[in-house]
Parts: sequence; C-alpha cells; structure tokens
Amino acid sequence: MPTTDALAGRHVAFFSWRDTRNPEGGGAERYLEKMAAGLVERGAKVTIFCVAYAGAAPDETVDGIRFVRRGTKLTVYLLGMWALLRRRLGRVDVVVDVQNGLPFFTPLVTRKPVVVLVHHVHREQWPVVYPGVTGRVGWWIERRLAPRLYRGRQYVAVSRATRAELRELGVTGPRIAVVHNGTDPVVSVDARKSPRPTICVVGRLVPHKQVEHAIDAVAALLPEFPDLRLRVVGSGWWEGELHAYAAHQVARGSVVFEGHVSEVRKQEIYEESWLMALPSLKEGWGLVVGEAAAHRTPTVAYSGAGGTRESIVDGVSGLLVRSPAELTAALGALLRDDRRREQLAEGALRHSAGYTWGHSQAAFAHVVASAIRGELVNDQDATD
Repeated sequence: MPTTDALAGRHVAFFSWRDTRNPEGGGAERYLEKMAAGLVERGAKVTIFCVAYAGAAPDETVDGIRFVRRGTKLTVYLLGMWALLRRRLGRVDVVVDVQNGLPFFTPLVTRKPVVVLVHHVHREQWPVVYPGVTGRVGWWIERRLAPRLYRGRQYVAVSRATRAELRELGVTGPRIAVVHNGTDPVVSVDARKSPRPTICVVGRLVPHKQVEHAIDAVAALLPEFPDLRLRVVGSGWWEGELHAYAAHQVARGSVVFEGHVSEVRKQEIYEESWLMALPSLKEGWGLVVGEAAAHRTPTVAYSGAGGTRESIVDGVSGLLVRSPAELTAALGALLRDDRRREQLAEGALRHSAGYTWGHSQAAFAHVVASAIRGELVNDQDATD
C-alpha cells in the first residue's frame, strides 16, 4: 500500500471523546493513538481533539501527536465543531470522526474528507448508561441521524461484527473498511502463574462491562475452589457500586480491586492469572483479550458482545458463552481441567500473534490516504 508519499505533510485531525491519559480511557483510545502514531510514521501531521480533564494540559505534543483538550463530555462536541469551522487547529486535510455513540457532526462544518471510526454500535448500552429520555435521544442520533449525516462517507470498523451492525443502521455501499486491533509485543515481567486459582477482569468500571457477572461467578465457585481469587483491574464511575456489591467477598479476600495500575503491573496480573473473564455487554473487539493472550491467559467472554467472536476463536483461544450461568460453568470447567486450560492458553497465544499493530496501521493509513484522494475503501481492500 503506497501511502507514505500520499500522507507526507498532510494534516489529519481526529475528533475523539477521550485520549488514553484520560481516567476513563480504554481500548478504543489505545486503538486511536496507535492509528495516529502510524500516520505520524508516514509523515503526516496529526492532531487529536478530545475532552479536557483534571491534570491534563490543554495543549501538548506527545510522540509527534498534538493533543488539544477542551470542554466537558458534552461540550467537547460543540467545541470540536467550532475549532474545525474556525480553523483553530490549522489547515486540515482530512478528518477522522470517532463515533463513540455520538459523532462529532463534522460534515456540518467542513468540506474536507471525513472518515468515521466506529468501534461498535451502542444499541444495548444507551438504556443501561443513560436510562430514560437521554438514552432514547442518543440512540436516535446514532441509529437515525448519523447514518444520514455521514451518507457517502468512508467508515472504519474494528471488526466484521461492527461492520454488520453498521449495515443494519443503513450504512450501505462498499465504504466500510475493517481494520482490526493489533496486539502489543509481550512485556517481560518477573511473574508466574499464581499457585492459587486466579481470574482477572480488566477494563473500565462502568455498568455495561458487567463486572458483577464475574463477581457472581466467583461466589458460585468458591465452595469448590475456596482459594479462588478474582482480581478487578481498572477504575471508573461505577467503581463504588461494585465495591458495595462485592463487599462480602472483598472482606474474605476472594475479590480484590486493584484499581488503576501501571502498565507493568497490569502485565504482571495477566501473567499471574489462570483465566480472564470478559462479561462485557458489548465490545468492538476487546483489546484486553489479546493483551491477556500474549501471557498465555485465555478469556471467557459473551458471544453476544460482538467483536469477541473475532478476538476469540471459540474452543481454540478461549470460550464464548451466552449467559451468566454459562459464564460460571465455563470458568469452573477450565479451573478443573489443567490440560484443557493449557490447550486454550497455547491457542490464545497463537491467535493473538496473528494481529499486529503494524498491519493495522498500514491498513488505516491506506484508508486515510484514499479518502484524501476522494476514493472509498471497502473491508477487503483494507485488510488484505
């Protein structure tokens, strides 16, 4: 894909709700910044416009990427449109509009090419996170308004499952490029698998991650595995509710909230864990699946989450289940069966190695360069 010359000197402006340093940042932001870094390597000038938060510089450049942080969770959209309209970010050649439920409505204020990046559709999340009128309005914007506003624009989905969801919303035609997540190189840590059965959950602590399901599974398995421990890694606005929910198990030591940990500590926990549980309601891909797999830790997740059907090969690199009862049963079966767990660990390692950030960055750069030329890219063009 000859994208280097096409991108050299071009200014790509990302509009995203968050960045990775944001306390609420997660896998989506990790993906975003990896794609941005790939563009910088190809000679592009990159700006990420995102929400401000406590302790963050309003303007800074990190590893060649300029971060402009303004506004709150809601005003960031209006401020982003205003910055683009008034050319506060400088001359922009192409916009990447990250639709995390709500888009940034950039086609209303620019005639430059717009690429829409979608991790997953939020159909199931709106009523959970924003019950009532707010959630209904949000879902109407995502389901009805956004497909019309971005009619004819280039889309990037992180999985085939997300591509299918976009098709259901009316995003038609050969203009959805699938660019998967990559897997970071293995971080060598001074840790080994724990001598006691250990399960980890890693991610933002918000309702739709459904960490309660993992807590319930551990409670059900404790009579058989009295030394079982669940380690919950991450933070978020739902953290207090989870602490209250698991108070009894926290007191007895079967559930441990690790909080927001360093990258090294996170890798140590992956290495020490026997299994990872991912009971999330929805995942565009599930970046943590590959991170855990790099340490030979297979994942049990819900097949209905979407992207997990690609980040996990059921029965080969992990297990996909359909309900909390099946989650508990699958975790229990793997805790009992050392040989089966080892087989999945090997499969997880092999599967994760097949997805590299380098390949993803090349595919994403191809999409952006094509957008600058006025060309649309379909999924096979981006992933072959």
